[in-house]
This record gives sequence, C-alpha cells and structure tokens, in this order.
Amino acid sequence: MKNLGQMMKQAQEMQTRMQEMQERMEQTEITGAAGGGMVTVTMTAKGSARGVKIDPALMDSSETEVLEDLLVAALNDARAKADELQAEQMKELTGGLPLPPGFKLPF
Repeated sequence: MKNLGQMMKQAQEMQTRMQEMQERMEQTEITGAAGGGMVTVTMTAKGSARGVKIDPALMDSSETEVLEDLLVAALNDARAKADELQAEQMKELTGGLPLPPGFKLPF
C-alpha cells in the first residue's frame, strides 16, 4: 500500500505542476509573423489572440487577398510556436516520459 500512497502523492504533484504550467501558458505571449514581418499576430500560448499589426502598405484595397492570406499565415505561425512551446513544457513536466500519440494532458 505504500506504493499506492506514493503514486497518489506523485499524481497530485503532477496535477499541481500541470495547473501551474497552464497558468504560465495563459500569460506567455507568442508572436507569429508573415510577409517578412508585414503582418504580425500576438497570442497567448493557449491560443487567445492579443493583437494584430499590419504594415500600412498592405492597406490598399487591391491588396485585400494578400492581407487575408498573410493574416492566416501569421495566425498559423503563432499557433505553431505556441504548440511547440506547450510540447516543450509538457516534456519538461513529464520528465521526458514519452506519452502515446494523441494522448493529451490535462485529461
């Protein structure tokens, strides 16, 4: 029974560390860019948008499609960076323990 108690304690510690990591991810800002920095998007590592900056040169009405494409690219860049940061944090949290593909924490 000693092992079960120790496992429960470890699970509680991991849950606490997971909560702390989630809070850090909500505060951490990631910036994605497209078009050589003409469009930048800032979001939290959890995916909440915080801001968008657009170079005034793109404000021409004939450039609408280009601007739309660059916004999507900048959002995707920021999301990819956020996902990478979360994966790094999760690896650190689990001590490098390989989790099965598709296994997400928290449950």
